[in-house]
Amino acid sequence: MASPNEDDVFERLKNKTDLNEQKRQQDELHARLSVQQQKSQQRLGELIEDNTSLPVTISSVRILHANRTRRAFLERVVNPLLSANRSEPYTLEEALKEVGDATNKLNRFGIFKSPISVYLDRPDQTNASSSPTDVDVYISAYERGNYTIKTGTEAGASEADAYVHAELRNLLGGAETVNAHASLGTRTRSAYSLAFDSPILSNPDLKLQVNGFASSTLKSWASHEEVLKGGNSKLLWRSKTGHQHEFGYSGIWRQITSLAENASPSVRADAGDSFKSSLTHTWINDKRDYPLLPSSGYLVKTVSEIAGFGPLKGDVAFFKSEAESQVALPFGNTGITLTGGLRGGLLYPLSLGGSSQAQASRINDRFQLGGPNSIRGFRLAGLGPRDGPDALGGDIYVAGGASLLLPIPRVGKETPLRLQAFINGGHLLALKNPSSRKEGGSFGSSNDVSNSFQKTFSTLVAELPTAAAGVGLVYAHPIARFEINFSLPLVMRAKEEGRKGLSFGVGIEFL
Repeated sequence: MASPNEDDVFERLKNKTDLNEQKRQQDELHARLSVQQQKSQQRLGELIEDNTSLPVTISSVRILHANRTRRAFLERVVNPLLSANRSEPYTLEEALKEVGDATNKLNRFGIFKSPISVYLDRPDQTNASSSPTDVDVYISAYERGNYTIKTGTEAGASEADAYVHAELRNLLGGAETVNAHASLGTRTRSAYSLAFDSPILSNPDLKLQVNGFASSTLKSWASHEEVLKGGNSKLLWRSKTGHQHEFGYSGIWRQITSLAENASPSVRADAGDSFKSSLTHTWINDKRDYPLLPSSGYLVKTVSEIAGFGPLKGDVAFFKSEAESQVALPFGNTGITLTGGLRGGLLYPLSLGGSSQAQASRINDRFQLGGPNSIRGFRLAGLGPRDGPDALGGDIYVAGGASLLLPIPRVGKETPLRLQAFINGGHLLALKNPSSRKEGGSFGSSNDVSNSFQKTFSTLVAELPTAAAGVGLVYAHPIARFEINFSLPLVMRAKEEGRKGLSFGVGIEFL
Protein backbone atom coordinates (compact mmCIF):
# COMPACT_ATOMS: atom_id res chain seq x y z
CA MET A 1 0.00 0.00 0.00
CA ALA A 2 1.37 3.40 -0.96
CA SER A 3 2.23 5.90 1.71
CA PRO A 4 0.45 9.33 1.88
CA ASN A 5 3.59 11.00 0.50
CA GLU A 6 3.59 8.62 -2.44
CA ASP A 7 -0.10 9.35 -3.05
CA ASP A 8 0.68 13.07 -3.16
CA VAL A 9 3.45 12.46 -5.65
CA PHE A 10 1.22 10.32 -7.84
CA GLU A 11 -1.54 12.94 -7.70
CA ARG A 12 0.85 15.75 -8.70
CA LEU A 13 2.19 13.65 -11.57
CA LYS A 14 -1.35 12.93 -12.70
CA ASN A 15 -2.28 16.65 -12.55
CA LYS A 16 0.89 17.53 -14.42
CA THR A 17 0.06 14.93 -17.06
CA ASP A 18 -3.46 16.36 -17.38
CA LEU A 19 -2.09 19.88 -17.76
CA ASN A 20 0.38 18.75 -20.39
CA GLU A 21 -2.43 17.00 -22.25
CA GLN A 22 -4.57 20.16 -22.09
CA LYS A 23 -1.67 22.24 -23.33
CA ARG A 24 -1.04 19.79 -26.16
CA GLN A 25 -4.72 19.92 -27.17
CA GLN A 26 -4.70 23.74 -27.02
CA ASP A 27 -1.56 23.87 -29.18
CA GLU A 28 -3.18 21.52 -31.71
CA LEU A 29 -6.32 23.67 -31.73
CA HIS A 30 -4.30 26.88 -32.26
CA ALA A 31 -2.34 25.18 -35.02
CA ARG A 32 -5.55 24.06 -36.75
CA LEU A 33 -7.05 27.52 -36.40
CA SER A 34 -3.88 29.09 -37.76
CA VAL A 35 -3.96 26.76 -40.76
CA GLN A 36 -7.65 27.51 -41.29
CA GLN A 37 -6.99 31.27 -41.12
CA GLN A 38 -4.18 30.95 -43.63
CA LYS A 39 -6.36 28.91 -45.95
CA SER A 40 -9.19 31.42 -45.51
CA GLN A 41 -6.87 34.32 -46.34
CA GLN A 42 -5.53 32.40 -49.32
CA ARG A 43 -9.05 31.67 -50.60
CA LEU A 44 -9.97 35.34 -50.09
CA GLY A 45 -6.88 36.44 -52.02
CA GLU A 46 -7.68 33.99 -54.82
CA LEU A 47 -11.29 35.16 -54.88
CA ILE A 48 -10.22 38.80 -55.17
CA GLU A 49 -7.59 37.96 -57.77
CA ASP A 50 -10.15 36.08 -59.87
CA ASN A 51 -12.70 38.88 -59.63
CA THR A 52 -10.63 42.09 -59.81
CA SER A 53 -12.71 43.39 -62.72
CA LEU A 54 -16.05 42.57 -61.09
CA PRO A 55 -18.25 45.72 -60.93
CA VAL A 56 -18.91 46.90 -57.39
CA THR A 57 -21.08 49.66 -55.94
CA ILE A 58 -20.18 51.05 -52.51
CA SER A 59 -23.60 51.92 -51.13
CA SER A 60 -22.59 52.93 -47.59
CA VAL A 61 -19.52 53.49 -45.40
CA ARG A 62 -19.78 53.32 -41.62
CA ILE A 63 -17.03 54.11 -39.12
CA LEU A 64 -17.48 52.25 -35.86
CA HIS A 65 -16.29 53.23 -32.35
CA ALA A 66 -15.23 56.81 -33.32
CA ASN A 67 -17.45 58.33 -30.66
CA ARG A 68 -15.50 61.52 -29.91
CA THR A 69 -14.71 62.45 -33.51
CA ARG A 70 -17.00 64.86 -35.33
CA ARG A 71 -19.29 63.34 -37.95
CA ALA A 72 -18.55 66.15 -40.44
CA PHE A 73 -14.81 65.53 -40.03
CA LEU A 74 -15.17 61.83 -40.86
CA GLU A 75 -17.58 62.44 -43.73
CA ARG A 76 -14.94 64.41 -45.62
CA VAL A 77 -12.73 61.32 -45.50
CA VAL A 78 -15.25 58.61 -46.45
CA ASN A 79 -17.85 60.39 -48.60
CA PRO A 80 -15.60 60.27 -51.71
CA LEU A 81 -15.75 56.46 -51.42
CA LEU A 82 -19.49 56.28 -52.09
CA SER A 83 -20.35 55.30 -55.63
CA ALA A 84 -23.09 57.94 -55.60
CA ASN A 85 -20.37 60.61 -55.32
CA ARG A 86 -18.29 59.26 -58.21
CA SER A 87 -18.67 59.80 -61.92
CA GLU A 88 -17.28 56.35 -62.82
CA PRO A 89 -18.22 52.88 -61.49
CA TYR A 90 -15.85 50.80 -59.38
CA THR A 91 -14.23 47.49 -60.10
CA LEU A 92 -13.53 45.30 -57.07
CA GLU A 93 -9.82 46.07 -57.32
CA GLU A 94 -10.41 49.84 -57.46
CA ALA A 95 -12.87 49.72 -54.56
CA LEU A 96 -10.43 47.85 -52.32
CA LYS A 97 -7.65 50.30 -53.19
CA GLU A 98 -9.81 53.35 -52.40
CA VAL A 99 -10.98 51.84 -49.11
CA GLY A 100 -7.35 51.09 -48.21
CA ASP A 101 -6.33 54.68 -49.00
CA ALA A 102 -9.12 56.07 -46.81
CA THR A 103 -8.11 53.75 -43.95
CA ASN A 104 -4.50 54.84 -44.29
CA LYS A 105 -5.61 58.47 -44.17
CA LEU A 106 -7.52 57.83 -40.92
CA ASN A 107 -4.45 56.13 -39.47
CA ARG A 108 -2.22 59.15 -40.26
CA PHE A 109 -4.32 61.47 -38.10
CA GLY A 110 -2.78 59.76 -35.07
CA ILE A 111 -6.02 59.63 -33.06
CA PHE A 112 -6.95 55.99 -33.76
CA LYS A 113 -5.40 52.79 -32.49
CA SER A 114 -3.52 50.71 -35.02
CA PRO A 115 -4.44 48.61 -36.89
CA ILE A 116 -7.75 49.91 -38.22
CA SER A 117 -9.93 47.01 -39.39
CA VAL A 118 -12.11 46.99 -42.50
CA TYR A 119 -15.07 44.71 -43.20
CA LEU A 120 -17.09 44.35 -46.40
CA ASP A 121 -20.66 43.09 -46.39
CA ARG A 122 -23.57 42.73 -48.76
CA PRO A 123 -26.70 44.73 -47.87
CA ASP A 124 -30.00 42.99 -47.20
CA GLN A 125 -30.96 41.40 -50.52
CA THR A 126 -34.66 41.49 -49.57
CA ASN A 127 -34.47 45.28 -49.83
CA ALA A 128 -35.89 46.21 -53.21
CA SER A 129 -33.53 49.18 -53.53
CA SER A 130 -30.39 47.03 -53.20
CA SER A 131 -28.40 45.71 -56.14
CA PRO A 132 -26.41 42.46 -56.42
CA THR A 133 -23.25 44.57 -56.84
CA ASP A 134 -23.85 46.69 -53.72
CA VAL A 135 -21.29 46.52 -50.90
CA ASP A 136 -21.41 48.07 -47.43
CA VAL A 137 -18.05 49.10 -45.91
CA TYR A 138 -17.49 48.97 -42.15
CA ILE A 139 -14.36 50.58 -40.71
CA SER A 140 -13.57 49.67 -37.12
CA ALA A 141 -11.50 52.57 -35.72
CA TYR A 142 -10.96 52.56 -31.96
CA GLU A 143 -9.91 55.97 -30.67
CA ARG A 144 -6.75 56.43 -28.65
CA GLY A 145 -6.92 57.97 -25.18
CA ASN A 146 -7.58 61.67 -24.73
CA TYR A 147 -4.12 62.41 -23.40
CA THR A 148 -0.60 61.12 -22.83
CA ILE A 149 1.86 62.35 -20.22
CA LYS A 150 5.52 61.31 -20.37
CA THR A 151 8.46 62.14 -18.15
CA GLY A 152 12.07 61.14 -18.56
CA THR A 153 15.69 62.09 -18.91
CA GLU A 154 17.92 62.46 -21.97
CA ALA A 155 21.68 62.63 -22.40
CA GLY A 156 23.92 63.29 -25.37
CA ALA A 157 25.64 65.93 -27.50
CA SER A 158 27.26 67.48 -24.40
CA GLU A 159 23.89 67.91 -22.72
CA ALA A 160 21.63 66.15 -20.22
CA ASP A 161 18.10 67.12 -19.27
CA ALA A 162 14.89 66.02 -17.57
CA TYR A 163 11.56 66.64 -19.23
CA VAL A 164 7.79 66.30 -18.97
CA HIS A 165 5.64 66.13 -22.07
CA ALA A 166 1.84 66.19 -22.28
CA GLU A 167 -0.30 65.63 -25.36
CA LEU A 168 -4.06 66.20 -25.69
CA ARG A 169 -5.55 64.42 -28.71
CA ASN A 170 -8.70 65.00 -30.73
CA LEU A 171 -9.42 68.07 -28.64
CA LEU A 172 -12.37 69.39 -30.68
CA GLY A 173 -13.27 66.19 -32.49
CA GLY A 174 -11.29 67.03 -35.62
CA ALA A 175 -7.88 65.43 -34.85
CA GLU A 176 -6.65 68.62 -33.19
CA THR A 177 -3.63 68.14 -30.93
CA VAL A 178 -2.17 70.25 -28.14
CA ASN A 179 1.40 69.51 -27.04
CA ALA A 180 2.93 70.99 -23.89
CA HIS A 181 6.62 70.44 -23.15
CA ALA A 182 8.90 71.53 -20.32
CA SER A 183 12.52 70.57 -19.68
CA LEU A 184 15.43 71.50 -17.44
CA GLY A 185 18.98 70.66 -18.46
CA THR A 186 22.67 71.34 -18.25
CA ARG A 187 23.06 73.32 -21.49
CA THR A 188 19.44 74.15 -22.35
CA ARG A 189 18.77 75.30 -18.81
CA SER A 190 15.03 75.61 -19.37
CA ALA A 191 12.68 75.17 -22.30
CA TYR A 192 8.90 75.51 -22.42
CA SER A 193 6.59 75.22 -25.39
CA LEU A 194 2.88 74.97 -26.16
CA ALA A 195 1.80 73.94 -29.67
CA PHE A 196 -1.60 73.57 -31.32
CA ASP A 197 -1.80 71.38 -34.41
CA SER A 198 -4.86 70.85 -36.61
CA PRO A 199 -5.46 69.23 -40.01
CA ILE A 200 -7.22 71.38 -42.60
CA LEU A 201 -10.34 70.02 -44.35
CA SER A 202 -9.82 66.56 -42.82
CA ASN A 203 -6.55 66.17 -44.71
CA PRO A 204 -3.65 64.66 -42.71
CA ASP A 205 -1.24 65.99 -45.34
CA LEU A 206 -2.33 69.62 -44.84
CA LYS A 207 -1.91 71.02 -41.33
CA LEU A 208 -1.82 74.31 -39.47
CA GLN A 209 0.46 74.63 -36.45
CA VAL A 210 0.74 77.47 -33.94
CA ASN A 211 3.49 77.39 -31.33
CA GLY A 212 4.62 79.54 -28.43
CA PHE A 213 7.91 78.94 -26.62
CA ALA A 214 10.50 80.25 -24.17
CA SER A 215 13.99 78.90 -23.54
CA SER A 216 17.28 79.69 -21.89
CA THR A 217 20.41 78.07 -23.34
CA LEU A 218 23.97 78.23 -22.04
CA LYS A 219 26.38 78.61 -24.97
CA SER A 220 29.66 77.96 -23.24
CA TRP A 221 31.60 77.95 -26.52
CA ALA A 222 30.75 81.65 -26.88
CA SER A 223 30.75 82.78 -23.21
CA HIS A 224 27.06 83.72 -22.96
CA GLU A 225 23.52 82.56 -22.32
CA GLU A 226 20.80 83.03 -24.94
CA VAL A 227 17.20 83.67 -23.88
CA LEU A 228 14.43 83.23 -26.46
CA LYS A 229 10.75 84.11 -26.19
CA GLY A 230 8.32 84.11 -29.06
CA GLY A 231 6.09 82.11 -31.34
CA ASN A 232 5.59 80.87 -34.83
CA SER A 233 2.87 79.62 -37.12
CA LYS A 234 3.34 77.04 -39.87
CA LEU A 235 1.43 75.58 -42.77
CA LEU A 236 2.60 72.01 -43.40
CA TRP A 237 1.87 70.25 -46.67
CA ARG A 238 2.87 66.84 -48.05
CA SER A 239 2.49 66.01 -51.74
CA LYS A 240 1.33 62.65 -53.11
CA THR A 241 4.93 61.90 -54.12
CA GLY A 242 6.16 62.33 -50.52
CA HIS A 243 7.63 65.84 -50.74
CA GLN A 244 7.11 67.84 -47.53
CA HIS A 245 6.79 71.63 -47.40
CA GLU A 246 6.58 73.97 -44.42
CA PHE A 247 5.73 77.66 -44.78
CA GLY A 248 5.98 79.69 -41.60
CA TYR A 249 6.27 83.03 -39.85
CA SER A 250 8.14 83.52 -36.59
CA GLY A 251 8.55 86.45 -34.23
CA ILE A 252 11.27 85.93 -31.61
CA TRP A 253 12.71 88.19 -28.96
CA ARG A 254 16.34 87.17 -28.35
CA GLN A 255 18.65 88.22 -25.53
CA ILE A 256 22.38 87.56 -25.14
CA THR A 257 23.02 87.78 -21.42
CA SER A 258 25.00 86.35 -18.49
CA LEU A 259 28.34 86.96 -20.19
CA ALA A 260 31.37 85.19 -18.77
CA GLU A 261 34.14 87.30 -17.24
CA ASN A 262 36.48 86.44 -20.11
CA ALA A 263 33.90 87.01 -22.87
CA SER A 264 35.52 88.43 -25.98
CA PRO A 265 34.84 91.95 -27.35
CA SER A 266 32.98 90.40 -30.31
CA VAL A 267 30.49 88.65 -28.03
CA ARG A 268 30.10 91.75 -25.86
CA ALA A 269 29.30 93.80 -28.97
CA ASP A 270 26.31 91.54 -29.74
CA ALA A 271 25.07 91.39 -26.13
CA GLY A 272 21.64 92.70 -25.32
CA ASP A 273 18.24 92.40 -27.00
CA SER A 274 17.19 91.88 -30.59
CA PHE A 275 13.92 90.98 -32.31
CA LYS A 276 13.75 88.74 -35.35
CA SER A 277 10.70 88.77 -37.61
CA SER A 278 11.06 86.25 -40.42
CA LEU A 279 9.43 84.03 -43.03
CA THR A 280 10.70 80.48 -43.51
CA HIS A 281 10.29 77.66 -45.99
CA THR A 282 11.45 74.05 -45.54
CA TRP A 283 11.40 71.39 -48.25
CA ILE A 284 12.17 67.72 -47.55
CA ASN A 285 12.29 64.81 -49.95
CA ASP A 286 13.22 61.75 -47.90
CA LYS A 287 13.37 58.41 -49.72
CA ARG A 288 15.54 56.57 -47.17
CA ASP A 289 14.24 53.22 -45.93
CA TYR A 290 15.17 53.94 -42.31
CA PRO A 291 16.33 57.55 -41.66
CA LEU A 292 18.26 56.81 -38.44
CA LEU A 293 20.25 53.98 -40.04
CA PRO A 294 19.57 53.97 -43.78
CA SER A 295 20.59 51.01 -45.91
CA SER A 296 19.28 52.49 -49.17
CA GLY A 297 17.68 55.66 -50.53
CA TYR A 298 18.44 59.36 -50.43
CA LEU A 299 17.52 62.61 -48.68
CA VAL A 300 17.34 66.15 -50.04
CA LYS A 301 16.45 69.03 -47.72
CA THR A 302 16.50 72.83 -47.91
CA VAL A 303 15.70 75.47 -45.29
CA SER A 304 15.37 79.13 -46.29
CA GLU A 305 14.66 82.19 -44.11
CA ILE A 306 14.28 85.87 -44.82
CA ALA A 307 14.23 88.29 -41.87
CA GLY A 308 13.64 92.03 -41.47
CA PHE A 309 13.03 92.64 -45.17
CA GLY A 310 10.33 95.12 -46.17
CA PRO A 311 7.21 94.85 -43.97
CA LEU A 312 8.73 92.16 -41.73
CA LYS A 313 10.38 94.85 -39.52
CA GLY A 314 12.38 93.64 -36.52
CA ASP A 315 15.96 94.84 -35.94
CA VAL A 316 17.88 92.16 -37.89
CA ALA A 317 17.78 91.67 -41.66
CA PHE A 318 19.26 88.81 -43.67
CA PHE A 319 18.62 85.96 -46.08
CA LYS A 320 19.70 82.57 -44.76
CA SER A 321 19.64 79.26 -46.59
CA GLU A 322 20.86 75.73 -45.90
CA ALA A 323 20.86 72.64 -48.13
CA GLU A 324 21.51 69.05 -47.12
CA SER A 325 21.74 65.76 -49.01
CA GLN A 326 22.47 62.16 -48.09
CA VAL A 327 22.64 58.91 -50.05
CA ALA A 328 22.88 55.31 -48.82
CA LEU A 329 24.25 52.54 -51.03
CA PRO A 330 23.91 48.89 -49.93
CA PHE A 331 26.38 46.13 -50.82
CA GLY A 332 23.91 43.42 -51.78
CA ASN A 333 22.30 41.63 -48.81
CA THR A 334 25.42 41.69 -46.66
CA GLY A 335 24.20 44.44 -44.34
CA ILE A 336 27.15 46.61 -45.36
CA THR A 337 26.18 50.16 -46.33
CA LEU A 338 28.11 53.16 -47.62
CA THR A 339 26.51 56.51 -46.73
CA GLY A 340 27.60 59.93 -47.91
CA GLY A 341 26.34 63.37 -46.93
CA LEU A 342 26.90 66.96 -47.97
CA ARG A 343 25.68 70.19 -46.33
CA GLY A 344 26.12 73.85 -47.07
CA GLY A 345 24.74 77.19 -45.96
CA LEU A 346 24.99 80.93 -46.42
CA LEU A 347 23.85 83.99 -44.51
CA TYR A 348 23.55 87.07 -46.73
CA PRO A 349 23.18 90.47 -44.95
CA LEU A 350 20.34 92.76 -46.05
CA SER A 351 19.54 96.40 -45.36
CA LEU A 352 16.99 97.07 -42.63
CA GLY A 353 14.02 99.35 -43.25
CA GLY A 354 14.96 102.39 -45.30
CA SER A 355 18.69 102.10 -44.59
CA SER A 356 21.09 101.96 -47.53
CA GLN A 357 23.62 99.88 -45.59
CA ALA A 358 23.42 96.14 -45.01
CA GLN A 359 23.70 94.88 -41.46
CA ALA A 360 26.53 92.64 -40.34
CA SER A 361 25.31 89.30 -39.00
CA ARG A 362 24.88 88.68 -35.28
CA ILE A 363 26.20 85.71 -33.34
CA ASN A 364 22.57 84.58 -32.79
CA ASP A 365 22.09 83.93 -36.49
CA ARG A 366 25.48 82.65 -37.71
CA PHE A 367 26.25 78.99 -38.43
CA GLN A 368 28.25 76.86 -36.02
CA LEU A 369 30.18 73.76 -37.09
CA GLY A 370 31.83 70.95 -35.16
CA GLY A 371 30.79 68.31 -32.68
CA PRO A 372 29.67 64.67 -32.60
CA ASN A 373 26.54 65.37 -34.67
CA SER A 374 28.24 67.39 -37.43
CA ILE A 375 32.03 67.24 -37.81
CA ARG A 376 33.20 64.38 -35.59
CA GLY A 377 36.70 64.73 -34.18
CA PHE A 378 36.15 68.38 -33.19
CA ARG A 379 34.62 70.07 -30.19
CA LEU A 380 31.19 71.61 -30.28
CA ALA A 381 31.46 74.77 -32.44
CA GLY A 382 35.16 73.96 -32.79
CA LEU A 383 35.46 75.14 -36.41
CA GLY A 384 35.39 78.64 -37.84
CA PRO A 385 36.28 82.17 -36.71
CA ARG A 386 37.17 82.77 -33.08
CA ASP A 387 37.88 85.72 -30.83
CA GLY A 388 39.92 84.59 -27.86
CA PRO A 389 38.03 81.73 -26.17
CA ASP A 390 34.81 82.31 -28.12
CA ALA A 391 33.51 80.64 -31.28
CA LEU A 392 31.87 83.41 -33.29
CA GLY A 393 30.33 81.29 -36.04
CA GLY A 394 30.37 82.03 -39.74
CA ASP A 395 28.29 83.31 -42.63
CA ILE A 396 29.05 80.58 -45.14
CA TYR A 397 30.00 76.93 -44.74
CA VAL A 398 30.28 73.55 -46.42
CA ALA A 399 30.57 70.16 -44.75
CA GLY A 400 30.63 66.59 -45.97
CA GLY A 401 31.30 63.07 -44.83
CA ALA A 402 31.22 59.38 -45.70
CA SER A 403 30.63 56.37 -43.45
CA LEU A 404 31.03 52.65 -44.01
CA LEU A 405 28.59 50.74 -41.79
CA LEU A 406 29.21 47.03 -41.14
CA PRO A 407 27.25 44.41 -39.18
CA ILE A 408 28.88 43.21 -35.98
CA PRO A 409 30.08 39.59 -36.23
CA ARG A 410 27.80 37.09 -34.43
CA VAL A 411 25.21 39.81 -33.85
CA GLY A 412 23.72 39.85 -37.34
CA LYS A 413 22.64 42.36 -39.93
CA GLU A 414 19.01 42.32 -38.69
CA THR A 415 19.87 44.26 -35.51
CA PRO A 416 20.15 48.09 -35.50
CA LEU A 417 23.76 47.85 -34.30
CA ARG A 418 26.68 48.62 -36.63
CA LEU A 419 30.41 49.19 -36.69
CA GLN A 420 31.36 52.44 -38.38
CA ALA A 421 34.41 53.78 -40.17
CA PHE A 422 34.10 57.43 -41.20
CA ILE A 423 35.80 60.48 -42.60
CA ASN A 424 34.27 63.96 -42.42
CA GLY A 425 35.30 67.56 -42.86
CA GLY A 426 34.13 71.10 -43.42
CA HIS A 427 34.98 74.75 -43.69
CA LEU A 428 33.25 77.69 -41.95
CA LEU A 429 34.05 81.32 -42.81
CA ALA A 430 32.87 84.83 -41.98
CA LEU A 431 32.35 87.37 -44.77
CA LYS A 432 35.69 88.91 -45.78
CA ASN A 433 36.71 92.42 -46.80
CA PRO A 434 36.60 94.02 -43.32
CA SER A 435 37.62 97.39 -44.81
CA SER A 436 34.03 97.82 -46.00
CA ARG A 437 32.57 97.53 -42.50
CA LYS A 438 31.11 100.70 -41.03
CA GLU A 439 30.50 101.72 -37.47
CA GLY A 440 27.39 100.32 -35.82
CA GLY A 441 27.84 96.79 -37.08
CA SER A 442 26.93 97.33 -40.73
CA PHE A 443 28.46 96.82 -44.15
CA GLY A 444 28.59 99.39 -46.90
CA SER A 445 26.38 99.30 -49.96
CA SER A 446 24.87 96.17 -51.47
CA ASN A 447 27.81 96.05 -53.91
CA ASP A 448 30.22 95.84 -50.96
CA VAL A 449 28.27 92.91 -49.55
CA SER A 450 28.22 91.16 -52.94
CA ASN A 451 31.98 91.59 -53.39
CA SER A 452 32.64 90.37 -49.86
CA PHE A 453 30.47 87.32 -50.44
CA GLN A 454 32.26 86.46 -53.68
CA LYS A 455 35.71 86.71 -52.05
CA THR A 456 34.63 84.54 -49.12
CA PHE A 457 33.11 81.92 -51.38
CA SER A 458 36.30 81.80 -53.48
CA THR A 459 38.32 81.15 -50.31
CA LEU A 460 35.88 78.47 -49.20
CA VAL A 461 36.31 76.57 -52.45
CA ALA A 462 40.07 77.06 -52.83
CA GLU A 463 41.24 76.04 -49.35
CA LEU A 464 41.58 72.50 -48.01
CA PRO A 465 38.74 71.71 -45.56
CA THR A 466 39.29 70.83 -41.92
CA ALA A 467 38.92 67.04 -41.62
CA ALA A 468 38.92 64.07 -39.23
CA ALA A 469 38.55 60.29 -39.47
CA GLY A 470 37.73 57.52 -37.05
CA VAL A 471 35.87 54.35 -36.14
CA GLY A 472 32.98 53.72 -33.81
CA LEU A 473 29.82 51.91 -32.80
CA VAL A 474 26.33 52.96 -33.94
CA TYR A 475 22.97 51.99 -32.41
CA ALA A 476 19.72 53.13 -34.01
CA HIS A 477 17.03 53.30 -31.33
CA PRO A 478 13.50 54.07 -32.60
CA ILE A 479 13.71 57.50 -30.94
CA ALA A 480 17.29 58.55 -31.68
CA ARG A 481 20.66 57.39 -32.98
CA PHE A 482 23.52 56.76 -30.55
CA GLU A 483 27.20 56.85 -31.51
CA ILE A 484 30.43 56.15 -29.66
CA ASN A 485 33.44 57.05 -31.82
CA PHE A 486 37.19 57.25 -31.63
CA SER A 487 38.24 60.22 -33.78
CA LEU A 488 41.53 61.56 -35.05
CA PRO A 489 41.78 65.11 -36.55
CA LEU A 490 43.66 65.04 -39.87
CA VAL A 491 43.56 68.71 -40.96
CA MET A 492 43.10 71.53 -38.46
CA ARG A 493 43.55 75.29 -38.72
CA ALA A 494 44.97 77.67 -36.17
CA LYS A 495 42.63 78.30 -33.22
CA GLU A 496 40.26 75.49 -34.22
CA GLU A 497 39.57 72.97 -31.45
CA GLY A 498 40.03 69.31 -32.31
CA ARG A 499 39.11 66.40 -30.10
CA LYS A 500 41.26 63.30 -30.39
CA GLY A 501 39.85 60.24 -28.66
CA LEU A 502 36.40 59.03 -27.66
CA SER A 503 33.22 61.07 -28.14
CA PHE A 504 29.55 60.32 -27.62
CA GLY A 505 26.70 61.61 -29.78
CA VAL A 506 22.91 61.36 -29.64
CA GLY A 507 20.52 62.80 -32.20
CA ILE A 508 18.35 62.22 -35.25
CA GLU A 509 20.62 63.93 -37.78
CA PHE A 510 24.27 63.02 -38.36
CA LEU A 511 26.63 63.97 -41.18
